[in-house]
Amino acid sequence: MRIGDIARQAGVSTRALRYYEERGLLAPDRTPSGQRTYPASAVERVRLIQQLLTAGLPSRTILKLLPGIDAGQGSPETFELMAAERDRISATMADLAATRDALDRMIEIAHHPTPEHCPALREPPWTPYDAAGGAPAADPAAAGQVTG
Repeated sequence: MRIGDIARQAGVSTRALRYYEERGLLAPDRTPSGQRTYPASAVERVRLIQQLLTAGLPSRTILKLLPGIDAGQGSPETFELMAAERDRISATMADLAATRDALDRMIEIAHHPTPEHCPALREPPWTPYDAAGGAPAADPAAAGQVTG
């Protein structure tokens, strides 16, 4: 089968198939003119690769898992590798949750600003200008800026 046929049947782009080949996940044969040809079983292989990618596994990890999958046997190393990937994903999720919580705090502050969080709400937000001396006045009342 040609690359376009496999791509259509597996529901991926031809670029994805080339990427899988670059990563060693898929090995097509080549015609004398250099065109890729695939066995019909490549459709199932591509769908499996897609499932593993959807599960969050990087292509380098998938490459390590494929020999055991092809042999139909799981090894302790295979399960350790998948558990390590699960731990990595869990840590990433925890980091993302912390980032989301920080953003939620910023949104709350933006909706309900206080002088503690917003310099513009502090008194005074600027230093009054002393017209006589050309410099900011040290005491707004002394500069005649405060009426009352």
